[in-house]
Amino acid sequence: MPPATAFAATASFEPEREKLAALRRTKTIAAAALCLCVGIFVTARIFEAQWPWLSFVAAFAEAAVIGGIADWYAVVALFRRPLGLPIPHTAIIPRNQTRIAENLGRFIETNFLSPEPVREKLKEVDFAALVADWLSAPERADGLSRFVARLVPQTLSAIEQSGLRDFLRQRALSEVEKVNVAPLAADLLAAFTDDQRHQQLLDDFIKVMGRFLNDEQALASMRERIREELPSLFNLFRADAYLLKKIVASASSLLEEVRDDPDHPMRHEFDRFVHQFIDKLRTSEEYAKRAEKLKQDLLARPELSNFAADIWRSFRAFVEQDAVAENSVVRQHLASMFVDVGRHLAADPRIRADMNEGFVVALASFVESQKSGVSAFIADQVRRWDLGQLTRLVELNIGRDLQYIRFNGMIIGGLAGLALHVFERLASLN
Repeated sequence: MPPATAFAATASFEPEREKLAALRRTKTIAAAALCLCVGIFVTARIFEAQWPWLSFVAAFAEAAVIGGIADWYAVVALFRRPLGLPIPHTAIIPRNQTRIAENLGRFIETNFLSPEPVREKLKEVDFAALVADWLSAPERADGLSRFVARLVPQTLSAIEQSGLRDFLRQRALSEVEKVNVAPLAADLLAAFTDDQRHQQLLDDFIKVMGRFLNDEQALASMRERIREELPSLFNLFRADAYLLKKIVASASSLLEEVRDDPDHPMRHEFDRFVHQFIDKLRTSEEYAKRAEKLKQDLLARPELSNFAADIWRSFRAFVEQDAVAENSVVRQHLASMFVDVGRHLAADPRIRADMNEGFVVALASFVESQKSGVSAFIADQVRRWDLGQLTRLVELNIGRDLQYIRFNGMIIGGLAGLALHVFERLASLN
């Protein structure tokens, strides 16, 4: 709607019609009061010779008429030219539309959009509570989850097309290359051995060795190796079978002892080996170099890059399929998460306070950065207003109060005229 049309439509609303009726009523009363003063003045002058005291009434009425006409002129001069005459310094508002527009925009920017008032006003709003109430409603959380789920595939596609995925991969590899592997591995092993979990590895190793010693194919291979190492003469007496039997029996017996005895010397030796290995990882430069070389070799492997690409493709395919599914897993989890976030936010005043402070800072900064644009927008809109409609709008909202200036002018002028007449009479007596 054009500005002029918008102003024309303003009076069609009931409050505006009431303002217009009140303005007209006040103007009529002010004009009637002025006419009354003129009538009183004329009547007092006519009968002044018969009743001399009417001179005081005439002096009051005469000055009231002059004051009323002067204030009528002042009020009318704000909005238009009195009686249509091209008198200088009249129609003040229409003639100064551009200056009014600029000053109004600057006034709003300075007094209403300055940082302190904006911050104080924003602090009155509990943004976090509004967010918590909104998220706590399951239907709203479900709607938000549907919206987010629809955006996820587009986001992933944008990430892939923008090269952000490769950038993140390079950044991740760069950060991994900075990691000193040996001390990290030492810390992980130390945490692993704190509750003797490395002994479980030894138990698993014992079980594996037990199965190996009972495997016929493994035993046949061991016997073949023994036969190759023994002189031919010993093989004639089946020494390989005898040695294999002894080796297997001794090994099985040892493994059973270690398995059944938590305090077995081999377990202590294993503890010593593990702790010594951890210490070397922390202190040995040779171990650090080996670990670093192992890390670099691993990062250089094409299988690692292919593995990461496969993970990304699988993840993207899952998200794209799930986003259009009727019973979307992602959507269900998102909705549940949003509801939980809303409830936790409502129950935690500290988080709400931090969140509200963040809103205040963000919104105040936004207003501060945009307030010059608001000022320019207001000034531009006021400059585009139709002059007649602008005058009518201002008069409609403050004209009724200005009409009371006419009443005050008649009263003050009349009292001043009466005081001067009294002074004149007193002076003539002397």
